[in-house]
Amino acid sequence: MTVEHSIRTSDSLRNVRYEIRGNLARRALELARKGYEIISLNIGNPALFGFRTPETMRLAMIENFPESEGYCHQKGIFPAREAVVMQQQARGVSGVSAEEVFIGNGVSELIDLALRALLNEGDEVLVPSPDYPLWSAAVNLNRGRAVHYACRPENDFVPDPAEIESLVTPRTRAIVIVNPNNPTGAVYPRAVIEAIVRLAERRGLVLLCDEIYDQITYDGAEFVPVAPLVRDTVCVSMSGLSKVYRACGYRVGWAVVSGKLKAAGDFLAALELLASLRLCSNVPGQWAVQTALGGYQSIRELTQPGGRLFESRRAIIESVADNPSLQVSTPKGALYAFVGVNESVPQFDDQAFALDLLERKHVLVAPGVSFNVPYRNHFRITNLPDAQTLRTVFSRMGDLLTEYRNKA
Repeated sequence: MTVEHSIRTSDSLRNVRYEIRGNLARRALELARKGYEIISLNIGNPALFGFRTPETMRLAMIENFPESEGYCHQKGIFPAREAVVMQQQARGVSGVSAEEVFIGNGVSELIDLALRALLNEGDEVLVPSPDYPLWSAAVNLNRGRAVHYACRPENDFVPDPAEIESLVTPRTRAIVIVNPNNPTGAVYPRAVIEAIVRLAERRGLVLLCDEIYDQITYDGAEFVPVAPLVRDTVCVSMSGLSKVYRACGYRVGWAVVSGKLKAAGDFLAALELLASLRLCSNVPGQWAVQTALGGYQSIRELTQPGGRLFESRRAIIESVADNPSLQVSTPKGALYAFVGVNESVPQFDDQAFALDLLERKHVLVAPGVSFNVPYRNHFRITNLPDAQTLRTVFSRMGDLLTEYRNKA
């Protein structure tokens, strides 16, 4: 008689969650296969909602296709890295060359590489709450411990630098800044960014800056890049083609190491070793970087009044205002709103609501608990659909929330 044994999985996955593509997304796929039309608002995937990558980027990739059949340098092709250097110099970052730029398979890979190069067993990383859950997951997978600093709804999800400093211990190695923020849409004021930078410098902490939404801001909100403010510690700035240039599938991101480079020698060597082990990142997509950063910035048309992203965001804000059970801190950047449900719906549970909304109204959202928050009354949606689709979504939500209130 054969005895079947289940395969034991790694203990490192014990504290790893990524519910954005978890059980709810799998259930949505099952419903879609049965013929139901699901409105999926759980992921910021521009192509899903009809956005196209700028034509000039597609042409740059096609024209250089014959040069893309072999491995490239482990840090990436030189024209892409040099374009990133020029962008950093235009923002006021000095002392950076192509040698301090790493091209990765999206920012996601670079987050993993940076943490793997930095962390030892039990090292702590200060991560925002709510966070983009990849950050907490990557810290845990690389033997570290994610310590969350609160970005509270009552403060428009902007962190308190003094509270961040109170969490620093001898094991703290780095502070993660996600600005403009996913999932909340917050854009941090210059004074807050400067205070966090000075804190990192005082305590000898590395700054890990997720700036993938750097040009997606609304109503005149100012994006403040971290790197130009850093003098006396190491800063790793990350961005890419996925969001601003609507090219998620190209899988091209970059990380720039700046600041106190004399202290970063071993870290840079570790990053290069890890980059070498994976040979190189996707080569065809890298040829679009120079054209993207040096060309016309079409994202501005989308984020201004009358633009698709601006008007969709307006539809979210107005729909929330029209619903007695909902509230939201107006998103100033990125592609999301982190919507709260108030006390008019007692004992609200974000996961139960998300499942009910999916099963009964065929709308998929990401429950707030997916983003490592201690409360259970929020959910994230993206403003990528057109305004009318979003108004339809909130009408369906309104029907469901009215039922909840009546039952209560």
